[in-house]
Amino acid sequence: MTDEIKYEYKTVQTVRGTDSLVISKMQKDGWELMERGQGRLRSTLEFRRPKKPLPWLLIGAAAAAFVTLAIVIGVAAALSDEDEKTDGADRSTAAASEKPSTAPSPTTAEPAEPAATEVITPQNNPEFARLLKADSCSEANLNFATRYKGKTIGFNGSIVDMAPHGNYKTRYDFLLGPGDEGPNTAVGPNFKYEDAGISDLKLTGKKIPATVGEGDKFHFVAVVGEFNTPQCLFFLDPVSTEIR
Repeated sequence: MTDEIKYEYKTVQTVRGTDSLVISKMQKDGWELMERGQGRLRSTLEFRRPKKPLPWLLIGAAAAAFVTLAIVIGVAAALSDEDEKTDGADRSTAAASEKPSTAPSPTTAEPAEPAATEVITPQNNPEFARLLKADSCSEANLNFATRYKGKTIGFNGSIVDMAPHGNYKTRYDFLLGPGDEGPNTAVGPNFKYEDAGISDLKLTGKKIPATVGEGDKFHFVAVVGEFNTPQCLFFLDPVSTEIR
């Protein structure tokens, strides 16, 4: 009797306009689209693909190697205990014959002040300048996120989309884009602040509004996070948001 095919499943949420790119990439990786749920701003895609059979021969070999490694570690630990006992006896004898030192202890140096955080901008980093003009799903996004994760960037941009996070009324998911086009932004990464309140934006400038919305223009300073390849989303953590 033929064995029943077992599947693994994956759910992917996409930003509007990126469905076809995500579906194409997933299909190249062997995933089959099962269902598509269309929302006002996002789509939910359900995929499945057959699970790969477990390589039992390889698992058996790995288990045998693990047992051998455990035996080696046990022997090494026993030898180490013997060496420590011998070294301990030698140190006790040496300590008994030593005289207290009369030399003054060195003065503790003052800790150096932390250096100011360097902000990566299009003006001082050509790679970042190219990223802001690249396609939102291009490999340049992943390369930049991998190289500069945890670093701070600054750029002029606007709010492309702003939607409540889950069931919250005062926390949002912000989709940001470079430039001044707001919802009409067509180039550059899909930068995202996820689950952020207005206070988390750390608004600065001459006139700070009580709230913000789609199309508002800012100078964003943020810390580089992960790039989600299937969703074409580049995650950031806000540091400051200056009114423009």
